Amino acid sequence: MRLTVVGCSGSGPGPDSPASCYLVEHEGYRLLLDLGSGSFGVLQKVLPPDEVDAVLLSHLHADHCLDVAPFVVWRRYSGLATRNPLPLYAPVGADRRLRLAYDLSDGPIDDVFEVFGIGAGSFDLGPFHVETARTAHPVECYASRLTAGGRSLVYTGDTGACPAVVELARGADVLLAEAAHPDVPGLPPDLHLTGREAGEHARDAGVGRLLLTHVPAWVDPAAQLSAARSVFGAAELVRPLGVYEV
Repeated sequence: MRLTVVGCSGSGPGPDSPASCYLVEHEGYRLLLDLGSGSFGVLQKVLPPDEVDAVLLSHLHADHCLDVAPFVVWRRYSGLATRNPLPLYAPVGADRRLRLAYDLSDGPIDDVFEVFGIGAGSFDLGPFHVETARTAHPVECYASRLTAGGRSLVYTGDTGACPAVVELARGADVLLAEAAHPDVPGLPPDLHLTGREAGEHARDAGVGRLLLTHVPAWVDPAAQLSAARSVFGAAELVRPLGVYEV
């Protein structure tokens, strides 16, 4: 299994990276986890958009889903899309939210995306067995565990401290965890993880490796990494367009 970081900036695009978008590949199958603001442009550096086999959205905040809109434009009008409609998995109600992101007339997008509603549970997607768990976030959001070829990758999506995410990640080879909050007093609960909390989730789940992501442009990434490593040594920051073997 191979992970490519298309975008990793938290809460919106940053000066060096678009918002969240991750390409996971196994046996020639290409799955996108999230399509945050700015990511569709950079995606085209990584592979032709027609080679994407499916999209899985953790939730419907703009920094995780907004670039479905330019993907709609590309699939409808570029003349290069050969596999419409493309499967898109997301929390229930995503089809209308994504239609409105594309066009206020609320017209259908089912010519280019076949939208499947997800909840906490499991399903198969290409070569991946997918397990999902509801996270601690203000809107409906799901962490996902992808298992293929005897290896497993867990992506937190957005979450505050969350026992369900720890359970989902138990024994995983790689935990791709958001670390958006600086470690300061007065943080709102059930929103984001600090670097230390991401490290604690990795430690408590017994994962092999922790990859920190979703650090906003106004938060010091080195401090997030240092905090994570204070409790879990096998932590590193992802880098834009970085490639990681799981």
